Amino acid sequence: MSVKEALVAQGLVSAEQLAAAVSSARNGERADQVLIRDGIVDEREVLRIFGEQLSIPIIELSEADIDTELLDLVPSRLVHRYGLMPVSRTASGGIRVATADPHNLNALDELRTCVEMPVEPVLATRTEINQLIKSFYGVGGDVLHEMVQDTGVEVVDEATLESADLDVQMAQEASVIKLVNEILLEAIDQRASDIHFEPFETDFSVRYRVDGVLHHANVPGEIRRFRNAVISRIKILCGMNIAEKRLPQDGGFKIRAHRREIDLRVSVIPMAFGEGVVLRILDRTSVKLELPSLGMEGEALERFLDLISRPHGIILVTGPTGSGKTTTLYAALTTIVSESLKILTIEDPIEYYLDGINQVQVLQKVGLNFARAMRSFLRHDPDVILVGEIRDKETAETAINASLTGHLVFSTLHTNDAVSATTRLLDMGVEPFLISSSVEGVLAQRLVRTICRHCREPYMPERPELLPADFNYQPGQELFHGRGCRECLGTGFAGRRGLFELMTMSDELRELIVNHKSAAQILPVARENGLVLLREDGWRQVRGGRTTPEEVLRCTKA
Repeated sequence: MSVKEALVAQGLVSAEQLAAAVSSARNGERADQVLIRDGIVDEREVLRIFGEQLSIPIIELSEADIDTELLDLVPSRLVHRYGLMPVSRTASGGIRVATADPHNLNALDELRTCVEMPVEPVLATRTEINQLIKSFYGVGGDVLHEMVQDTGVEVVDEATLESADLDVQMAQEASVIKLVNEILLEAIDQRASDIHFEPFETDFSVRYRVDGVLHHANVPGEIRRFRNAVISRIKILCGMNIAEKRLPQDGGFKIRAHRREIDLRVSVIPMAFGEGVVLRILDRTSVKLELPSLGMEGEALERFLDLISRPHGIILVTGPTGSGKTTTLYAALTTIVSESLKILTIEDPIEYYLDGINQVQVLQKVGLNFARAMRSFLRHDPDVILVGEIRDKETAETAINASLTGHLVFSTLHTNDAVSATTRLLDMGVEPFLISSSVEGVLAQRLVRTICRHCREPYMPERPELLPADFNYQPGQELFHGRGCRECLGTGFAGRRGLFELMTMSDELRELIVNHKSAAQILPVARENGLVLLREDGWRQVRGGRTTPEEVLRCTKA
């Protein structure tokens, strides 16, 4: 019985589906490959039938112990061309190789000829094989191997103007386009928020920022020979000036990956040994714009929901760059958006497009900044205004005037904690009585990495005395950490959630602001009014088994 007949006999596909797969097969594809590609049948079911018919075992590559000595023995060109992954040695002196296509006898025969020893196939899914190939041979290893073999490729001195023409030509080669695409896809698959291309004297580093921490991408070292072409390809995608290598440039482009559109914001800066490039990945589908999903819960959530439901006033979100301030504000707007409200935003840049909300992009070239946009907004009959950041006195006073004339205003501010926000506005030169009468609440936040749910496990601290005193560790208390697995790239963490510190205004606090009191003098009164510090919220997350003490210490201060 053939594989096609077995699929129908076991009820995995209908005769009509099989006939459609046969007619739609292209470039010599088998019907089972078409059914897998179109998602009609699971690849593991096809592998199970292969295993039964050919007496080939199926293995879980995610649990296999790969013999790394075989990586040098098996030519990488065969690994990439045929999707073969060397696994281990056999008792008979041969090698065991994982494949998703046991009918490709040419691949196994060619491998036997190259290694001059018996080859024993085992079955694994194509996805698992590709993941291991990337892990051990590097992202884009097949493309780089072909490019290195091409003796016609020449790297020229990027300081000469003539080099720009060659860079453009190389950047438009199919191999370079494929290499850049593979790096982008790998970053998206690893949940990276940024990709860093960094030129050094003898190296070209590619790093991904995952959950706020940079990791080296597993890219073969040969990529340094083609760094000019890679950077030129990115600049072409952004519509930048390829020949200009002395000045910083900013741009962006959009890609479609995994059936969704993803925006990429690009910054190019000239450095000592070439141009450094950073790509910010803006994937709206990966961001949950709901306050509970961000980590806000309990009393803090109730108080914040009360603040964002008020008819007027200013609500500030503070924290360093990359602490999730804009995402929190987006979640707040998504919570209150309705047909009865007119919501306007001015942002630099617009990170995510929100339904039902009118968003405006800052354009410094034509003089459209935060303050000018805010003044125009007041003539546009809004109910709610979001200004991306209060950077100067003019923007601050415009936002305050908007709140005093009956508008609810959201904005961000760069301060380390909630109580410092009012003193920061005073430092800008804003009158204290304006601050006290307009600011309704300040939310400070940080992002901590959460423990990977696949490898999360309890543990007892070996030396609990080393834990901070304010954690108040109780003897026998169980904590959690991630032991590290393939899902979390061995880090023990997957994803992030917020720590929040919410200060809501009271009459006492307003009086302190009017009297120019410092943050240190405001803090005790804010504590009496229910302020929970970032660090305390962090310890709550640790006790809940969501993160580790080390993460809280990394992101907060005592």
